Amino acid sequence: MRPVVVVGDAATDVVAVLSGEPAPGSDRPAAIRTRGGGAGANVAVHLGRLGVPVTFTGCVGADPAGGALLAELTAAGVALAVRSVPGGVTGTIVSLVEPGGQRSMLADRGANLELVPADVPDLPARGHLHLSGYTLLDPRPRAAGLAALAVAAAAGATTSLDPASTGPLAGYGVDRWLADTAGVTLLLPNADEALLLTGCVDVADAARALARRHPLVAVTLGAEGALWCAGDRLVHRPAPETAVLDTTGAGDAFTAGLLAAWLPAPDGDPAVLLDSGMALAADVVRRPGAR
Repeated sequence: MRPVVVVGDAATDVVAVLSGEPAPGSDRPAAIRTRGGGAGANVAVHLGRLGVPVTFTGCVGADPAGGALLAELTAAGVALAVRSVPGGVTGTIVSLVEPGGQRSMLADRGANLELVPADVPDLPARGHLHLSGYTLLDPRPRAAGLAALAVAAAAGATTSLDPASTGPLAGYGVDRWLADTAGVTLLLPNADEALLLTGCVDVADAARALARRHPLVAVTLGAEGALWCAGDRLVHRPAPETAVLDTTGAGDAFTAGLLAAWLPAPDGDPAVLLDSGMALAADVVRRPGAR
């Protein structure tokens, strides 16, 4: 199995699963749990649990929350290239989960914003870089994200990238983002991100448009499954039937499941690759938290 370096955020997720619709100005019972999170760390933990040799690169605060996240990563088999920021505060994400699994997130990225190019390690021979798009979408860690892509290109490594979120992506600027990420091997947007990046109104057309920029594209469609596009070939797979409690981290789980299947078999059957990603995502959405 080829080794992977994941560059991205680590955070504490506070997940509040609401018993009904939000009740502004009043009370609403909820099941509240604290879990490890952060898009990059989620991918790294899943890869480690799947037996993929993986190193996580990011920043945490020099605080108990940061120590807990590092312990969880280590327990999952993830090697660490993490800097603890003196006086920094580990990132926290509050996720409000409504009936049906849809969620709204409140993000305090904390020490994640302190990531700099010097934090990015060299990639091992025949390695792979997975970059969380959040790293590019803020001006402070952006240089580190670009440095990671440059290191991967210099090493001849393959790369994967998730665009992260439509709101920050629109604020960042689609044209700038497309220019920054032009050399990425495997792009992993959700449907809304794919439409935003292309201006298309149909997600299949968006996948084809992105496949003209990247060798491989995998688009998640939520309950509708996922698409794989490479060149002129477009493959759709339905999502497995599952109960949905919380969709937090589903995209990160999909990424890890797909990568674990694709890295040893880059010419593998796209249907198998998509199914591998969706199977792990389906496992995650059945319980609170991203992992």
